[in-house]
Amino acid sequence: MLKAKYKTGLVFFPAFDWAIDPTHPEREERLLYTQDQVFEEGLFDIDGITEYKPELVTREDVERVHFCVPDVDRVMTESHFISAGGAKTIGKAVLKKRVKRGFALVRPPGHHAMRVVHGGRGFCNVNIEAIMIEYLRKEYGVKRVAVVDTDCHHGDGTQDIYWHDPDTLFISIHQDGRTLYPGSGFTDELGGANAIGTTLNIPLPPNTSDEGYLYTIEKVVLPILEEFKPDLIVNSAGQDNHFSDPITNMNFSAQGYAELTSLLKPDIAVLEGGYSIEGALPYVNMGIILALAGMDYSKVVEPSFNRESYRQSPDVMRYIQKVGKIVLENWHKREKLKKKFRGKNEFHERIRNIMYDTDGIYEKQKEKIRVCDDCAGVLKIDSSSDRGYHILGVHIPLHACRLCSSIGKMWYEEAKDGHFNWAFLQDRPSDTYHTTKINK
Repeated sequence: MLKAKYKTGLVFFPAFDWAIDPTHPEREERLLYTQDQVFEEGLFDIDGITEYKPELVTREDVERVHFCVPDVDRVMTESHFISAGGAKTIGKAVLKKRVKRGFALVRPPGHHAMRVVHGGRGFCNVNIEAIMIEYLRKEYGVKRVAVVDTDCHHGDGTQDIYWHDPDTLFISIHQDGRTLYPGSGFTDELGGANAIGTTLNIPLPPNTSDEGYLYTIEKVVLPILEEFKPDLIVNSAGQDNHFSDPITNMNFSAQGYAELTSLLKPDIAVLEGGYSIEGALPYVNMGIILALAGMDYSKVVEPSFNRESYRQSPDVMRYIQKVGKIVLENWHKREKLKKKFRGKNEFHERIRNIMYDTDGIYEKQKEKIRVCDDCAGVLKIDSSSDRGYHILGVHIPLHACRLCSSIGKMWYEEAKDGHFNWAFLQDRPSDTYHTTKINK
């Protein structure tokens, strides 16, 4: 009998009852072909590869991460509770040491969902990786986490949630935002005043192939991870950078994905995008699973793959090397950048306009963070949408200092007398969530 070098847990959830529409690329077949392939190839007959059934996340799990407008039940379907629950299930299996590594093959995906949620954007309603991470922090005391997002689209939702968190290193490797949704993820997006340098974006040019992706992992990502020393590495394992994907412009292969996984050695992988349903996903997921288990993946090859046809040009490689150099420079001078960016201000603000392309919602945000040397800083978000909701969300970070905690509670109380429909308070030190509906 074949035996896995590393015990590996898998969760499948195709979400039969959830689809944007029957012909949309984000539909249940994304996982059904992979599930069939895994059974046909006998992966569950391998000693050390175990399937787990997904549990549901609770509302409390979601409210640790999100301000759902007007509430969790308006934002999430049962499939969203189970998809996020699949990631949570794998996280628990890894932290309880039942397995060494885990892979949540679930949908709906999540990495475009930001801290405030008015609806769906980029096929995502809630951020399943962040919900899992914050649950693991609460239950198992995990502190330093690295999220490496290898989806072809910039993980702007995960970036937003961890923009102000110095204990979470977020690295997104994606197709250049000038050429693909959501149009963000550039090298100068580095995090908020208290966390400069713990957000790192690596925008790659169209037609990047295995060579460029693996160079980026080896020469840029791994040295940064070695220095950051995370307690946990999470891979947002999007597969839409495959050469056959219908909505992107990259040339990655199943072998490339497997090698990336072998190099990165994530504790937990969570499926994100990937829309070449028959031509890519069964092969890519097979390669990832075998790599997680420490097994030979050399024979996992797509029938249509020809390496020479998808080899990148020298110009593409030179551009990737240039981007990598910028990212490493930003990482190494992050303390200087933080000092310069902070200045002498007690608070920093940013104003944003956010589009929910899936649900056709437009949001305006005004965000205020306290500059703090003792914690991640108390945060408040004034958010309004064209659906008529106007809310104030206050986030007191997990290891908040006394002053940031008191300011956060003051902001929440003041909001009750203001011009908002709702006020929300995420009090992470006490693991409580408060909500007030305000009659105007």
